[in-house]
Amino acid sequence: MQSTHEQSAAAAAALSANARPQRSELSRIWRRFRRHRLGLAGLTFIGLLVVTALLADVLAPYSPIQSVSGMRGVGPSWSHPLGFDHIGRDILSRIIFGTRIALIVGLGATGIAVTIGVLVGATAGYFGGWVDNLLSRAVDTLMAFPTLVLLIALTAVVGPSLRTVVIVIGATVWAQYARVVRADTLSLRERDFILAARVAGATNTRIILRHLVPNVLGPVIVLASLAVGGIIIYESTLSFLGLGIQPPEPSWGGMLADGRAYIVHYPHIAIAPGAMITLTVLAFNLLGDGLRDALDPRTRD
Repeated sequence: MQSTHEQSAAAAAALSANARPQRSELSRIWRRFRRHRLGLAGLTFIGLLVVTALLADVLAPYSPIQSVSGMRGVGPSWSHPLGFDHIGRDILSRIIFGTRIALIVGLGATGIAVTIGVLVGATAGYFGGWVDNLLSRAVDTLMAFPTLVLLIALTAVVGPSLRTVVIVIGATVWAQYARVVRADTLSLRERDFILAARVAGATNTRIILRHLVPNVLGPVIVLASLAVGGIIIYESTLSFLGLGIQPPEPSWGGMLADGRAYIVHYPHIAIAPGAMITLTVLAFNLLGDGLRDALDPRTRD
């Protein structure tokens, strides 16, 4: 029979082996991802969006909120490639600044949703019993409501703003992450490295944050990358309805709403933001598909 010292040494060795950086695994994942050309295309486009958002003040040729007298609805030209909107503002500049808002909402709300969902799912799966039942019923209740209807109701009550949109969307769409993480945690909580952590005296909080969460992030990353596009659509919808980003701040959804009344005479007002929403959502979906294939252990190197 092993002594307490030997058990502790074995537990420490198991924890050390589990915590060792998996550089070779990351290299294999990157090799798999590079073979997914559409995923790389999506990643490249998203990279361009990030650069555009960060350098919007430098890249935008004109003010996104200042109108030019006599240029109402004027079409594209060499100096204004996307033309002017219904009150004479440069559409290209508004698209560029709208990219920043789209990414702030998409990535910010996704970050909130992932944080809540991972913590709730890991807690439910690890403790089980009444904790699992309580949290699972909360997840089921949230998923029973149509997401868009819930978003419209919450933003109407709280009041429209950029901060409100990010927080409300993030606090509404976390349930899917909780379900995925809970299922993975149920299969991991009796694994050797978790038992070793308990023998070594790790607290439940440490076990969840240091040992369980890192091992369930693979499917969460894939799910999050696929969900960013949907969140951008939610933001665009809220802005289209007047419940999201408020004028004169440039939002792709708000620009679509502006162009709706002028679609016959000035179609270019709605075409540009509609195209950006479509391309951005497609890029995140392609990235998610690439990550899913790269993280699939059945994929050959």
